[in-house]
Amino acid sequence: MGGKKEEQQAEYGEAAQFDPTFNGPIHNRSCTDIICCVLFMLVVVGYMVVGILAWLYGDPRHVLYPRNSTGMFCGITPNQDKPNVFYFNILQCATATNIMAASLQGLQCPTNQICVKSCPQDFWVLNPLAYSPGAKMSDYFNQDLCLPSFDLSKTTLTATEIIDKQLCPYFYTPTTSVLGRCLPSFGMAATDGIPTNFSYPGMTHNQTVNTIKNATSGGVYTADLVQGFNARDVGVRIFADFASTWQWIVLGMVIAMVVSLLFLLLLRFLAGILVWILILGVLAVGAFGIWYCYNEYMQLANSTLTYNSVGFTTNVNVYLQIRDTWLAFLIILSVVEGVLLLILIFLRTRILIAIALIQESSKAVGYMMSTLVYPLVTFVMLLVCVSYWGITALYLATSGGPIYNVVALNTSVGDCSGITGNQSCDPLLFNGTEYPACPSARCVFIKYNTEGLFQRNIFNLQIYNVIAFLWCVNFVLALGQCTLAGAFASYYWAFHKPSDIPMFPLISSFMRALRYHVGSLAFGALILTLIQLVRIILEYIDHKCRAAQNPCARFLMCCLKCCFWCLEKFIKFLNRNAYIMIAIYGKNFCVSAKNAFLLLMRNILRVVVLDKVTDMLMFFGKLLVVGGVGVLAFFFFTGKIQVPGSSFQASALNYYWMPIITVVAGAYLISNGFFSVYNMCVDTLFLCFLEDLERNDGSAEKPYYMSKNLMKILNKKNKQPKN
Repeated sequence: MGGKKEEQQAEYGEAAQFDPTFNGPIHNRSCTDIICCVLFMLVVVGYMVVGILAWLYGDPRHVLYPRNSTGMFCGITPNQDKPNVFYFNILQCATATNIMAASLQGLQCPTNQICVKSCPQDFWVLNPLAYSPGAKMSDYFNQDLCLPSFDLSKTTLTATEIIDKQLCPYFYTPTTSVLGRCLPSFGMAATDGIPTNFSYPGMTHNQTVNTIKNATSGGVYTADLVQGFNARDVGVRIFADFASTWQWIVLGMVIAMVVSLLFLLLLRFLAGILVWILILGVLAVGAFGIWYCYNEYMQLANSTLTYNSVGFTTNVNVYLQIRDTWLAFLIILSVVEGVLLLILIFLRTRILIAIALIQESSKAVGYMMSTLVYPLVTFVMLLVCVSYWGITALYLATSGGPIYNVVALNTSVGDCSGITGNQSCDPLLFNGTEYPACPSARCVFIKYNTEGLFQRNIFNLQIYNVIAFLWCVNFVLALGQCTLAGAFASYYWAFHKPSDIPMFPLISSFMRALRYHVGSLAFGALILTLIQLVRIILEYIDHKCRAAQNPCARFLMCCLKCCFWCLEKFIKFLNRNAYIMIAIYGKNFCVSAKNAFLLLMRNILRVVVLDKVTDMLMFFGKLLVVGGVGVLAFFFFTGKIQVPGSSFQASALNYYWMPIITVVAGAYLISNGFFSVYNMCVDTLFLCFLEDLERNDGSAEKPYYMSKNLMKILNKKNKQPKN
C-alpha cells in the first residue's frame, strides 16, 4: 500500500513540504507574469482609444431614430413631436426589396419620407374631384402628410403636378409604427379595405392588391414585426404593472436573499442531514424503479409480443408492452443501484470529509459575512464591461456620415435621363433647380460613408471590441475568485479561529491581487478568452454553412464544438484552482496551475466526491430558493394569496407573468451570487485541507490547522496545541 502511494506521488509530483514560516497567505510576495500584465494594460488602453474614436465618429441616432428624406431625425429636435417616418409610396420601397430591409438597413426607398406624429390607421386615396380645374388642393390633400416646405393653402399647382413632384401622397394604406417606421398593417385593413376603383399607375386593381400583399410578405412578416418589436403599447402596460408591483418585486428578492443566507448558514448544522437525505432519496428512487420494473415484468408474463414481431415503430408505447423491455430496465436500474451502494460503502469516509468541509465553509462564511457582499462588486464591474462593449459596438456600427444622392422618384414624368443615381447632394441645400427637366428629382439618403481609414476598419475594430470585452469579463471573474480565495485561506490557516483571523481579510486579499497578480489573472483570463473565441468562430461557421453541410461535415463540426466545450470547462476548473494557489502562495500562473493540478490528482477520489456532494447541495439550495420564491410569487401575483391590509389587486395587472418572471430571475441571480461565494469557499478550504495533510503530521512542531471534526473523521489529532 505504501509503495503504491509512493508511485502515485512520483507520478503527480512530490507532496508539499513543511514550512515553519508558513501560516496562511504569504504577504511578502512580488509581481507575477509581468509581460502578460503589460499586454493586458495595453489592450485596455487600446480598448479605451477604440471607444473614444467610436464616440467621436459614431452617431447612435442612426439606429435609434428614423430619418426623413432630408436626413433629419424623427423624434428629436426639431421633430421631437414627430417620432415616426411616413413613406409617400410604400409600394416603391417594395418593388426593389422587402419593406423591413428598406426601412432599417438604409431607407433606400425611391419615395419621399417625412416625420409624422402618428401613422395613418386607415386606407385613403385622393378624391377624383381633386383633378378638376380650379379645385382647392387643401380640401383634398392632408397638409400633415405633405412635405413640410410645401404649403397647400398657397400653392397654385394642380393635383397632377403635386403628385408628379411627390409633394404629397395621393394614397396610403393602413400602417403600424414598427421601430418608428410606418409599415403596412396586416389582415383585412391592408387589402380588403382598398376601394375597387383604385389601382397603382400601370397596374390593375388586382395587381395593386397583390403588390401590397407582397410588400408585407402576405401580412405575416409585418404581423411578426408588430408583435415582436412594436412594444409601445405593450411596454406601457408592462411599465404600469411594474409601477404597481415594484415594492412586491423588491420584497420577493429580499426574501430570496434571506432564504439564501439562512440556507448557507444552516448548512453548518444541517449539511450532514441534507446530504444523507439526498443520497438516501436517490437510492430510494432507484429501489422504487426496480420494484416498478419487476412488477411490470411479472404482469406481462403471458405476453407473446417480441421485438421481432413488433419491428420498428415510432409508437414508443408498443415497446412498453414487450416483457423484455421491462427486463432490460430492471437490469440497468439494478446495476446502477448496486454501483451506487458500492460507492456509498467504500467512499463513506470521503463523503464524511466532504460534509465536514461544507460545514466548515458555512462557519467561514459566518465569520466573514463581507464575502457575501463581494458578488455585488463583481456584478458592478461586469455591468461596466457589458455596457462599455454595447455602447462601443453601437457607436462603431454607426460610424461614418450619411451619403445623399440625387434620385428621380418618378421617371415617367419629364426627362430624368441625366440622373444616374450617383450624383451626391446636400439635402438641406437641394431645391431641384439643377434638374428642371425632372420634377421628381430629390436628394435621398443612400447609405453611411464607408470610406476613410477608420470606416474601412470598422469590422476589425468590432472584432477587437469582442476580444477585449471577453478578456475583461474573464479578468473580472478571475479577480473575484482570487480575492475570495485569499480571504477564505486566511480563515483556514488561522490556528485559533476566529481570534487569529487577520483584520479585513477580504480587502487585504483584494489589494494583494491587484498589486501583485494582475498579470497572472490576465494570463488565465486570456487562455479562457482564446478558447471562447474558437467556440464563437465554430458557432458562426456552423450557422453559415449548416444548409450546405453533408452528414460527415456536420458530425465533424459537432465533435469540434463538443471538444472545445469540454476544454473550456476544464480550463475554468484549472484556472479556479490556480487562482486559489496564487492567492495563497503568490506564485505565477503556470506554477500555481501546475501545483494545484498535481495536488488534486494526488487526491482525485476526494476531489470527485467533494465536487459531486457540493453540486448536489448547491442544486438543492438553488431549487429551494428559486422554486420557493417563484411559487410564492405565482400565488401572490395571480391573486391566490391575499395580504391583509394591502391595496394590491392581482386582477388589475395586465401581464401577471412579468412580475413573476422578474422575481424568479432576480431570485436566481441572488442565489447564484451567494452560492458562488460558498462554492469558492469550499474549493479554497479543500485545497488548504489537502495542503495541511501533506505539510503537517499533528506533532507539536507540525500541528494540523483543520477543524476537530475533520481530524476526528481521519483519526488524527494534534499531540500538543501550538503556542
